[in-house]
Amino acid sequence: MQTRRQLLQRSAAVAGVLGGLGLLPPAAQAAWNAAAFEAKTMPELVKALGVSAPVESKDVTLTGPDIAENGAVVPVGCASTAAGVKRLLILVEKNPNMLAAVFDVTDAVEPNFNTRVKMGQSSNVMAVAITADNKVLVAQKEIKVTLGGCGG
Repeated sequence: MQTRRQLLQRSAAVAGVLGGLGLLPPAAQAAWNAAAFEAKTMPELVKALGVSAPVESKDVTLTGPDIAENGAVVPVGCASTAAGVKRLLILVEKNPNMLAAVFDVTDAVEPNFNTRVKMGQSSNVMAVAITADNKVLVAQKEIKVTLGGCGG
């Protein structure tokens, strides 16, 4: 009888072979905008994403602690009530790479996500919503870190 561990090992091996041969469907292959993830400033990020500069909006909300005890695992959440949201981003201003998370949204998904980010120091954290008509809405909050997570 096959154990769960053996099944997972064989499944991973088969997926690796299929991926190596290019036989996986595009939705199963990871893809990201490398220039966006390497952006260090907001103008670089805006250029890499090909969108306009963000505008403050009450349609976007950002949740997170006022003070994070450990910068290695800071819980943050982003949500939007704006119509036609196609992507949500979480940005950490003073991290080596500003873009921390990207969530693609469809009509079948509620634009409300929670995750944990790594922060090297106290910084402004931003939730950015990009709509179908390329409007860029943003909300931000300062989160203070008492113990660094990015090399600190």
